[in-house]
Amino acid sequence: MGEIETTTTKIKFDNVLIRGAQVFNGCDEELSDLDVLVSGNLISAIGTDLEKPEGAMEIDAEGHTLMPGLIDAHWHGVFAEATIGQLALTGEGYWNLLAAKAQNNALSRGFTTVRDVAGPMFDIARATDEGLIDGPRVFPSGPALSITAGHQDFRITRDVPTPSGVLHSFEQGNMFYLTDGVPDVLKRTRENLMQGATHIKLMAGGGVTSSYDPIHTIQFTNEEFKAAVEATEAWGTYVTTHAINNEAVVHSIENGARSVEHAHMATRETLELFKEKDVWLSMQPFLDDQDAPALNDFQKEKYKFVTDGTDFVYRTAKELGLKIAFGTDTLFSADLAKRQGAVLAKMQRWFTPYETLKMATCDNAELLKMSGKLTPYPLGPLGVIEEGAYADIILVNGNPLENLDLIGDAKANFGMIMKDGIIYKYDMD
Repeated sequence: MGEIETTTTKIKFDNVLIRGAQVFNGCDEELSDLDVLVSGNLISAIGTDLEKPEGAMEIDAEGHTLMPGLIDAHWHGVFAEATIGQLALTGEGYWNLLAAKAQNNALSRGFTTVRDVAGPMFDIARATDEGLIDGPRVFPSGPALSITAGHQDFRITRDVPTPSGVLHSFEQGNMFYLTDGVPDVLKRTRENLMQGATHIKLMAGGGVTSSYDPIHTIQFTNEEFKAAVEATEAWGTYVTTHAINNEAVVHSIENGARSVEHAHMATRETLELFKEKDVWLSMQPFLDDQDAPALNDFQKEKYKFVTDGTDFVYRTAKELGLKIAFGTDTLFSADLAKRQGAVLAKMQRWFTPYETLKMATCDNAELLKMSGKLTPYPLGPLGVIEEGAYADIILVNGNPLENLDLIGDAKANFGMIMKDGIIYKYDMD
């Protein structure tokens, strides 16, 4: 029998039958007029005139498009909404509370899965899977690996010189790991895998929000980089890198990265290397300060290199047929995080609505599959509407393949948000 849980935000039935919607399966452009039956946490049947199981919840979804839950392939659950001051003056317990709130908000925007690419998210991932908090599924990298003075060295200068073997409080809280030399890189990589990492993140070049590294820098030696890749691949998963400048992107690919985050300064020759080596491009549609957190003058100068390259890289990557992931990389601002769906809609500058939605569902799910046997969700596929897939489903009022802007306002346009067979939003009136 069905059961409505005690919280007002959750509806849980053993079976949910959705009728009347046009179905976008995540991979194919053509919509289908089909019924979808959810049993437990999986899609159990898709067809016409499906029989309603006894006690099932039936949803009349006429006028709606049924589609997979959205996937953000570059997310930071701890950093998304927290200010730098909040993070600097608190510890991991408070960070978890901030992250739990940010995760719940992401789910309310229809993002049912995130690939978290740097941060102390192991406990958040576990708490979500155990039902202690509500949020998207999490594929965590854990703390990113950074060289001293690299992109994720957020110490202040009075913290140095650091005695050998002494960890900063941020390292103790799993916010980041500073690692120099092959033995230490191997140790930190393996410690992340020990804690549940589904992939490993290396900071391979200069960044915008960091305080010390110019944008042009290359970080990690070839030997350090290859050691991380070897240790990661031994566990059946992959390394992704933060790399903005062209040289850091090439450095990443040539040393074995399977995914590169950002790459806004990549040349055509480097983008052709993506294609040759079958590497994912995980870039964000940064075009102006609207998408950036509060930056100082040093950081603003670095950010300009990012925005100047975005248009060229997207257009060229599309022309070359690269594997392109969608992610937001929201940092340090609850107001920016609210635009998560709007950032996805922004992709229509370069891609059709179909191409954009496929990227945020079917394609991103293919990227997640590179975690292999380390996936936290082995029962069925993600990012698709098909029998046996996880029941992560959105009902959009209207057709987002005709009007992608519908995705930008989940509160107004999403009649239902379901994750793992549980309904977290229901407003079908």
